[in-house]
Amino acid sequence: MNKPSQTTQEQPWLYTISAKQNALSLNLKEIWRYRDLLMLFVKRDVVTVYKQTILGPFWYLIQPLFTALTFTLIFNNVANISTGTIPPFLFNLAGISIWNYFKTCLTGTSDTFKANEGIFSKVYFPRVILPLSLVFSNLVKFGIQLFIFVGFYVFYVVKGTAVSPNSTLVLFPVIVVLMGLLGLGLGMIISSLVTKYRDLKYLVTFGVQLLMYTSAVMYPLALMREKLPQYAWLVEYNPVAYIVEYSRYMLLSVGDFSWYGLGFTATVTFVILIVGLLIFNRTERSFIDTV
Repeated sequence: MNKPSQTTQEQPWLYTISAKQNALSLNLKEIWRYRDLLMLFVKRDVVTVYKQTILGPFWYLIQPLFTALTFTLIFNNVANISTGTIPPFLFNLAGISIWNYFKTCLTGTSDTFKANEGIFSKVYFPRVILPLSLVFSNLVKFGIQLFIFVGFYVFYVVKGTAVSPNSTLVLFPVIVVLMGLLGLGLGMIISSLVTKYRDLKYLVTFGVQLLMYTSAVMYPLALMREKLPQYAWLVEYNPVAYIVEYSRYMLLSVGDFSWYGLGFTATVTFVILIVGLLIFNRTERSFIDTV
């Protein structure tokens, strides 16, 4: 039998795949190397979600519109929650569109290991590519819903309603990035925990619904401080509530804005994101034995 030449034996490996990687490594270079796969997953998520449905991508439009209409009827017409000079439907549509992006990022990434155990067990690629692809694909859906919001915004302006954006609108892309990263970080933490604690996945939907009511989606932050000051801490320490409130302030000039709140939100978001990445990277090395 011919022995391999010394030259062949001494050739270095291009990539080394090992489960014994440093748990504190974020693998950012590897994620960049697999950016084409990331874009492929993004395209798959956008195209296939409603591919076999009758209305197809129109569901992107129907869901926020009907939710905003329901909130207007219940919270504004029945519960008499005031939105000032802003039409209640436009107020609710802004909050729902913003909340939906965070919610879909969170719920989509929170089941990463369980939903993709088949592909994870067959081929190697950076596992964080999949939750990251959901953040980007949901950004496309958010853009569609934001376009609908702009359409109704123009409609009310033509009618003569006094609505106008705020000068802080230039910071809106920062808010969008914070929404996506916060949903990604929380989702990766939950996804990692689900591999060991299966019951947690049943609590996610319920927990997200509760979080919506403490995130100022259907009411101004000032209303909680005025009506229920003893429970105001639920929104004061909730970064999602600041994201929703500041987004409406930028789009409609209603509500409050503070640099402290924005700094607090950014700090909490990046802490959760780093913790989520570290836990996710640690879990991916052994999850296949427990999922």
